[in-house]
Amino acid sequence: MMISELQREVAPWVLHNFEDCPSWMPLVGIMEELGELAHAHLKEAQGIRVNEDYIKNAKDAIGDIMIYLADYCNSRKFNLEQIIDDTWNSVKQRDWKADPKKGETNDNL
Repeated sequence: MMISELQREVAPWVLHNFEDCPSWMPLVGIMEELGELAHAHLKEAQGIRVNEDYIKNAKDAIGDIMIYLADYCNSRKFNLEQIIDDTWNSVKQRDWKADPKKGETNDNL
């Protein structure tokens, strides 16, 4: 599924299930899911709570983050796929090994 398709499909689902949801609510949902992702990673790294499926929990949190992010972008009338494209086109030009202070390459100067 493309990110733009996810964003289109999330809109009517959210409207049906959470009709009067303010735009900040999916943002809080993202933060809550980030906590779940961090929890899964931490417990796996610590080797505790071995009865939990760390990988399943991490993947579930990542999926939920993306859905909340699509919802947040819809509420703000942002195009998530365009934001990702624009940001990646900028970030991929950075070379932190060549220029640890700014990440700029000679091509960017």
